[in-house]
Amino acid sequence: MCLAIWQILLKLKKMQQHKYSGLPISLGVSLGVLLISYGIGSASISMGDAFRVLLHKLFGTPLPQTIQPSTVSILWSIRLPRVLMAFFVGGALSVSGAVMQSVLQNPLASSYTLGVSSGASLGAAIALAFLGSVPVLGRLSMPVFGFGFGVLTVFAVIAISSRLDRNVQSSTIILFGMVISLFVNALLTLVESLNHEYMQRILMWQMGSFSGRRWFHVQIVAPAALFGTFCLLWFHRELDILSFGDEQSMSLGVDSRKIKRILLVLASLMTGVSVCFSGTIGFVDLITPHLVRKVYGASHKRLLPLCLLYGGSFMVLADTVARTIISPREIAIGAVTALIGAPFFLWLYFRKRD
Repeated sequence: MCLAIWQILLKLKKMQQHKYSGLPISLGVSLGVLLISYGIGSASISMGDAFRVLLHKLFGTPLPQTIQPSTVSILWSIRLPRVLMAFFVGGALSVSGAVMQSVLQNPLASSYTLGVSSGASLGAAIALAFLGSVPVLGRLSMPVFGFGFGVLTVFAVIAISSRLDRNVQSSTIILFGMVISLFVNALLTLVESLNHEYMQRILMWQMGSFSGRRWFHVQIVAPAALFGTFCLLWFHRELDILSFGDEQSMSLGVDSRKIKRILLVLASLMTGVSVCFSGTIGFVDLITPHLVRKVYGASHKRLLPLCLLYGGSFMVLADTVARTIISPREIAIGAVTALIGAPFFLWLYFRKRD
């Protein structure tokens, strides 16, 4: 699947060289992926009926009498929210990964490097094992605690790094991110060992899934992904400069310490919102920025919106595989992205060396 995406990107690059604009074509590709995934599922529904339901809901066109109300409910209330949720989560993770790689000057960096996933997993485990459903939060208890602990972990990494290194060097941030992640993972293991009855649910949450996601989830994640990308685009010039290193940034008049903090917090918030509703999903934030950079270049003014589109498309395709390949059972989305992403990332790495 990743090789097919790679071939599509290469064709888009050739089209771009002939004065085609990359963004409109990429929008078309993403829309096509969304429509195809929307029409595919475990329930046997024809593509024609799926599109008729979509047109009916969006534009009020009449529905044929052969389409049952249950079909409409499956498509509009279950399948479409899930597809959109996968798109915006994948896009947010990819944009966050692109920013982290530039800020930390490390091709393997991501928000997970700073402990977002570890903190979110610990927060979700604590909410599940010790608090249950908080009356004020209800079914949002696990996502809220996951988001809160994930962001607090990143704040702790940034605070400690800033205290020990005034210039907030990238190596310092990565080092303390790894240390705090290990510490938080140890706490997570302790929580799991004390609550055996919840270990399966905690494990499934960590593996990631979009099952059961509805429109109110999309209403939270979609604005966060779009607004976060817009805010990061505001700093596209600083991101271009930071990718050359701290010394060059300072010589060009960029306050790398201040800008790094802002960018790290924004990227981590995007990842935190995504992780708290979907669980830990890896490799999307690593693969997509590399692919887009190879095809469209490293300018963040173009890189970030394209990462949103292609990262979302990749996640939608991975989720389609996860929910259909052994239907009616599902595979954890984190397992699918890892199985696809790890070999493809190695292929990209060795292809670059050759």
